[in-house]
Amino acid sequence: MLSQKHSACILTAVLLLASASGCSVKTDNTASADPLTITVWTYYNGDQLELFNKLVSEFNDTTGRSLGITVESSSQGTVNDLETNVLASANGEVGASDMPNIFSAYADTAYTLDQMGLVMDLSDYFTKEERLAYIDNYLDEGDFSGDGNIKIFPVAKSTELLFLNDTDWRAFSDATGASYEDLSTIEGLVSTAETYYNWTDEQTPEKNDGRALFGRDAMANYLLLGAKQLGSPIFNTENGKMSLNFDKEVMRKLWDNYYVPYIKGYFSASGRFRSDDIKTGNIIGYVGSTSSATFFPTQVSLTDSESYDIALKVLPCPKFADGENYVVQQGAGLVVTKTEDDATVKACVEFLKWFTTPEHNISFCAGSGYLPVTKEANNMDTIRKSTASLSASMDSILTVAVDSVNSNQMYTTKAFDRGNDARQILSYGLSDLAAADRQTVEERLSGGQSLEDAAAEFLSDDYFEAWYQDTLKQLQAFEG
Repeated sequence: MLSQKHSACILTAVLLLASASGCSVKTDNTASADPLTITVWTYYNGDQLELFNKLVSEFNDTTGRSLGITVESSSQGTVNDLETNVLASANGEVGASDMPNIFSAYADTAYTLDQMGLVMDLSDYFTKEERLAYIDNYLDEGDFSGDGNIKIFPVAKSTELLFLNDTDWRAFSDATGASYEDLSTIEGLVSTAETYYNWTDEQTPEKNDGRALFGRDAMANYLLLGAKQLGSPIFNTENGKMSLNFDKEVMRKLWDNYYVPYIKGYFSASGRFRSDDIKTGNIIGYVGSTSSATFFPTQVSLTDSESYDIALKVLPCPKFADGENYVVQQGAGLVVTKTEDDATVKACVEFLKWFTTPEHNISFCAGSGYLPVTKEANNMDTIRKSTASLSASMDSILTVAVDSVNSNQMYTTKAFDRGNDARQILSYGLSDLAAADRQTVEERLSGGQSLEDAAAEFLSDDYFEAWYQDTLKQLQAFEG
């Protein structure tokens, strides 16, 4: 068999001949040498992985065949598994695989690898007209230097929505008059969660055994987006350097609207993901990524033998009542590993362009809960016309998500050195504290204390101050 280097030379020759004849690049693989193979690592699993692999196969059988390109896809497990494996490859650790040609990455991981000189800038491989086809915010996420670079290529994005077990919500709504509109603001959500706790508490003779209404999948998103909505973003980044703005008044508002209702039992988190908590009946609503939609359960399982069917209701992510109209922008992009082999880069770009054409991008997004990345495809009429297999639930999810993207400003933090570590502090500091303290409150309630007495220690100004100062000190270590 020919070496990859030899194959790359052949592909380069084909490109030059096609350019000289004024035609697009096209060759019949059945008459060509071995194709140039590019490897792609993702964190996709379940339906998402199946859809991605199906499209990879379609590319290989069509455009890839004509251009002499074969894509090999490999799921590395979870996002954390993928990051670990990519960094192990980048550092040349013993037993690590070779770096893939393309890999999924969030901005902080991509920035770390870019600082190691391992990320390809794709800006020269796209014309101005081609770049204009993509949603501006999505391309900007991969422009670390602010001069138009494309270090992360968007292929599928997501935002956050509110997912409800509508079956149990309607029973509560019919009994109390609660409405979907009550859940449009964070303040309204907290108030409604209190009502739900009290309503469920009244259904049993025991006291203080009400149930939580709500949970969150990504605490960092709540803190970062909430601070942005309230006009005081936590991380301000320029040229990879972060300056911290941990405003105490804003942080107190965020604390009061998550930690406090959690301590009182109105919010909860017990499973690995909040969709797990929906399945067990621990909560009836959660804020999570659109891409988590495929994991929303169809039943609540109370015991091994007792379960009932539930329906899904999708609503916009609640915002602060006095906040600005920002919604979170998330979802990893694809990064091309830096190489001097231009033929390999061009092959990678051919796949990325093919995957993000409206037809193919919508095919992936319609079954996975992700959002298309081009302006043309980010339209429900286009999405519905492009797929005949759009389920009613996915239609509802994408309808709310597309409207959220089109009617709000998208927000994601810019990458900075050790940004992922800083984000981890926000991800777990508050949520872990809330979970541990709620457990203490429950133990005190079981011992006969009132909720007021059991929670008093945790609801004081001094307790908030201690959390604030500790978190501030940890975050200051990441300032540039």
